[in-house]
Amino acid sequence: MQHIGTEVTMAGWVQTVRKFGSITFTDLRDRYGITQLYFNEQLNPTLDRQPIGREFVIQAKGKVVERASKNGKIPTGDIEVEVTEFTILNSAATPPFTIEEDTDGGDELRMKYRYLDLRRPTLRRNLELRYRVNRSVRNYLDTQGFWDIETPFLIRSTPEGARDFVVPSRMNEGQFYALPQSPQTFKQLLMVSGYDRYYQIVKCFRDEDLRADRQPEFSQVDCEMSFVEQEDILNTFEGLFKHVFNDVKGVEITEAFPRMTWDDSMWFYGNDKPDIRFGMTIGNIKTPVAADRTDATDTTSLWQGEFPVFNNAETILAIAAPGCSEYTRKQLDELTEWVKRPQIGMSGLVYIKCNTDGTFKSSVDKFFTEDKLKAVATFCNAKAGDLILLLAGNETRTRKAMSELRLEMGNRLGFRNPDVYKPLWVIDFPLFEYDEDGNRWVARHHPFTSPKPEHIEWMNDLSKYGAIKANAYDIVLNGTEIGGGSIRIFHRDLQEKMFAALGMSKEEAQEKFGFLMGAFEYGAPPHGGIAFGFDRLCALLGGQESIRDYIAFPKNNAGRDVMLDAPSDIDDTQKKELGLK
Repeated sequence: MQHIGTEVTMAGWVQTVRKFGSITFTDLRDRYGITQLYFNEQLNPTLDRQPIGREFVIQAKGKVVERASKNGKIPTGDIEVEVTEFTILNSAATPPFTIEEDTDGGDELRMKYRYLDLRRPTLRRNLELRYRVNRSVRNYLDTQGFWDIETPFLIRSTPEGARDFVVPSRMNEGQFYALPQSPQTFKQLLMVSGYDRYYQIVKCFRDEDLRADRQPEFSQVDCEMSFVEQEDILNTFEGLFKHVFNDVKGVEITEAFPRMTWDDSMWFYGNDKPDIRFGMTIGNIKTPVAADRTDATDTTSLWQGEFPVFNNAETILAIAAPGCSEYTRKQLDELTEWVKRPQIGMSGLVYIKCNTDGTFKSSVDKFFTEDKLKAVATFCNAKAGDLILLLAGNETRTRKAMSELRLEMGNRLGFRNPDVYKPLWVIDFPLFEYDEDGNRWVARHHPFTSPKPEHIEWMNDLSKYGAIKANAYDIVLNGTEIGGGSIRIFHRDLQEKMFAALGMSKEEAQEKFGFLMGAFEYGAPPHGGIAFGFDRLCALLGGQESIRDYIAFPKNNAGRDVMLDAPSDIDDTQKKELGLK
């Protein structure tokens, strides 16, 4: 309203044209939003000779006036511009979909015409949020003494985890560069070089199967510090996340982020990225509980009986869904079908209703007395009105299924509010995991992660590999892993032991990583760091799971850029220059 009476010149795209007899209203859209233009009786003959349509680019001059009919849904809804003259800068074909909040264009169509999709206010807000997160991260790291240092994109291929994208070299025929999956070794070398606080917001490339939160090229905030221990890393980057939450979303988090061991995360949540916005933790009714746990108890009496499914199961897991004892048979059957889906893989579901009158009703009543059902409810901390859901079977599959069922019930009960932020650290990961297919130990994170100091000597004992804990940590937000890191190995002999543990010969280790181990011989400092998914963080702050709409020009689920039609073939001349057939 403070601009009323001001002469202005505006330029942008025509969102809508509404003609009412001898006057016309047009919504003009630019990067900053929507402004209504008013064409009076004097200008309408000109509009008839030079008609404007959707997505025309125009320039209009006029005076800001108060609107007679105000629109409280947009920031400029109290004013409009009474146009005195206008120019059509460019006409436009009819767009293939409506460029509005709720567009009628499907994913593939919008990605084909991404330059039009990016005009929508939704995408503009997403990219604005991305910019603000970028700026906030850089500002914080600058105050902490970090330097932004670039590292190469054309490097040597050392495929350890995901597949590399490779680039043929014209000047070195028959040889290939790889695009970096991360700048891991470079940032360690920067620590050896004495640049003790490094960061980049850097592109990384992994040739992996895609999903909503994965792209073949993505951005991560990559950081490394020297002369630090795990506590220093966690405190520094907990400060970063608190700064970003406050700066970008206005959410002030004053308390310390919770910390949870990997063992507890897997035991009580079924995965290593627990969503702690709600409870409903997993109770293990059959598998013996570790003796050093506070909930240690003998659960044998809870499941033994005549029910063969429980007796033959490797594990029996349970959650108590609050306030769901009134679920109908139809709702319970639907849940049973949900766990039977191929992606969940269970053969069935057992339930126990904890009725509000103190009685219990179960789908396996004939196998268990009410006293036993009550004992299960007590074990699960279930209250009157709750519904206990139980899955039984193979340990790995059942734990994964119960993890998914817990999240599904959290969604159905409205516990996973995207506007609530619950970060935590998951610590004490295993250093190794066993690859059954390859019949060998592999690094759970990467081969540069250090064991816990007290477990370093176990590297000499193959029988203890499964018990070695990594000096590693993940940052988790609302059930999504957004970053991870570790204290690194910085002694050559320990790095050689790690490579040997992964089945790498001395010759292979020297060929692939001799530059790094050689650097360790020239006074490498203790160091560690973290990297977190920048696209993923932006999507979570925007209240969405998919990262695609927080990237200006993303790929589809097949890894294709449908706008550019890439990847594509190259001509024979290029192939010949590159020594390719």
